[in-house]
Amino acid sequence: MADWCRFNGVDTVFIDPGSPWQNAWIESFNSRLRDELLNAWQFDSLLEARVHLGDWRIDYNCNRPHTAHGDLTPTEFATSWISNQPKAA
Repeated sequence: MADWCRFNGVDTVFIDPGSPWQNAWIESFNSRLRDELLNAWQFDSLLEARVHLGDWRIDYNCNRPHTAHGDLTPTEFATSWISNQPKAA
């Protein structure tokens, strides 16, 4: 990976080990995923894991309120944001 980045002029950014506050959003997401899905299920197959993860992802992205969105679901937040945009002339 490091060679590909160097040959393609791509810089990488890594957080320091033991410094989750440098990327709090993803650390929070990973914690929720682990607590709500991965620690709650024992998957018997890769297909079963994919199905449960897909269902959890849809619920997380569409149905559950997020504090970052004022406790609205992402769908409600998007609808509210679009309706509050100025109308083009």
